[in-house]
Amino acid sequence: MTTPARYILGIDPGLRSTGFGLIEQTGNQLAYVASGCIKTDDKGTLPERLKTIAEDVQSIIKQHKPDDVVVEKVFVNVNPQSTLLLGQARGAAITAAVLLDTPVHEYTALQVKQAVVGHGKAAKEQVQEMVKRLLKLDTTPQADAADALATAITHAHARQGFGALGVELLATRKVRQRGGRMM
Repeated sequence: MTTPARYILGIDPGLRSTGFGLIEQTGNQLAYVASGCIKTDDKGTLPERLKTIAEDVQSIIKQHKPDDVVVEKVFVNVNPQSTLLLGQARGAAITAAVLLDTPVHEYTALQVKQAVVGHGKAAKEQVQEMVKRLLKLDTTPQADAADALATAITHAHARQGFGALGVELLATRKVRQRGGRMM
């Protein structure tokens, strides 16, 4: 029996640049589909910039029809204002997906780096290189797009093996998750 392909859209939220990356998962095989960055005008108001993110994420979802959208969770930054702005960009992307009835999943940066590189303190360049290798790309994707692709890859890995059990249990709320561990 052939496993149907699933499309996973990863999003790395940011107010200036929101990375996106779409992969196809067929069984345990991953393939690159598309990636890029949603840029907002630095001179625009906050609502205008959030609107750009939301509209562009919706456009990507409408065009590619992913089965899942995966968004990187916000970490608490040294600068609370930066954390708030990042959270708002993240909220715009999540809202765009939810309004189109697309399931949304979340992973921390630590979980993404652990899944893609093998350790949670990996540098951006290491993530970019591993994304290039895992998806068999000819060139290294730009940092924000690579982070989004890495987020999608993390979800693909979580859907396999014991990770798949965790995704299903979390979706049905039969278990909780704390610090990346199921409880």
